[in-house]
Amino acid sequence: MKDTSLALALSGLAFIMAVIWGNPLLRILRHFKIGKMIRVEGPESHVTKMGTPTMGGLMFLAPVVILTLLFNAVSLLGVNVIGSTVILPVAVMIAFALLGAIDDWEGIRGPRKGIGMRASTKFFLQVVLALITVYFLRNVLNVPDLRWPGTHTIIDLGGWYVPIATFIIVGMSNAVNLTDGLDGLAGLISATAFASYGAIALMQGDVVVGRFCFILVGALFGFLWFNVHPAMLFMGDLGSLSLGAVLGVVSLMTGQWILLPLIAVIPISNILSDILQVGYFKLTHGKRLFKMAPLHHHFELSGWSETQVVQRFWLISLLCAMVGIAIALV
Repeated sequence: MKDTSLALALSGLAFIMAVIWGNPLLRILRHFKIGKMIRVEGPESHVTKMGTPTMGGLMFLAPVVILTLLFNAVSLLGVNVIGSTVILPVAVMIAFALLGAIDDWEGIRGPRKGIGMRASTKFFLQVVLALITVYFLRNVLNVPDLRWPGTHTIIDLGGWYVPIATFIIVGMSNAVNLTDGLDGLAGLISATAFASYGAIALMQGDVVVGRFCFILVGALFGFLWFNVHPAMLFMGDLGSLSLGAVLGVVSLMTGQWILLPLIAVIPISNILSDILQVGYFKLTHGKRLFKMAPLHHHFELSGWSETQVVQRFWLISLLCAMVGIAIALV
């Protein structure tokens, strides 16, 4: 109970920090004219979002990094609030945020304005960062390869762990990135997923991971204060790439990554819809499986309003996350 109370208190602190930091960040982004470029082929309703400040992932990144560093410094005095094992997910968050920031900047001011970094270059760098992360997960933190949900059984994956873990980190990074297309969607879905893994971590005794997750949930709620419809800013690739990668890392740290298809059902559905759309388009020489991919745009073009898509997708995500927690702890 004490661990849960402290985790929720840290979440509240992160929320307050993000909200306080929000308005100064907005002024900075507007001053430097760091505005969103909208896809021409996207829904017409999104044209009005052109120029909305992006790279807003800094709003939740800053509180998470500051609190992690602060409480690790406090631990030197003998007060153990949040352990050193969270240094890895924070480092992953910063690394993928830097990659996303470069992508955002190239899309706004760089030679590939409106497009961003080459997909092949971005994917290669994601894989490199993921492989480094997996090395530390397995050889430094010694996380379990796989906890079988509902039991105390830990399954050793042997040599398969490296490609599977790398795939999870890179896949989730891109999945959340694709989900960041509607006001509040990626933030709500990510907060729900991190709260779920935070609860799982606390209940199976991974207190440090649990507290980190709830710090991130609070910071995301602070970001959503400014990102709900109509959004005053977007998280950009800086935020979405880092969130997805850290979600993958957290799932691996708990050993419960097999539950990602439930807990992260919306991001995974989005990336699958994108893959299916591209594959079907090539196989049929121009026909489309969905009206538009990723999936949330398909429902927009089917007549759902933006807020309806976000709220309904979040409800599905919440229900699936609850089932995921139940399966993990049955």
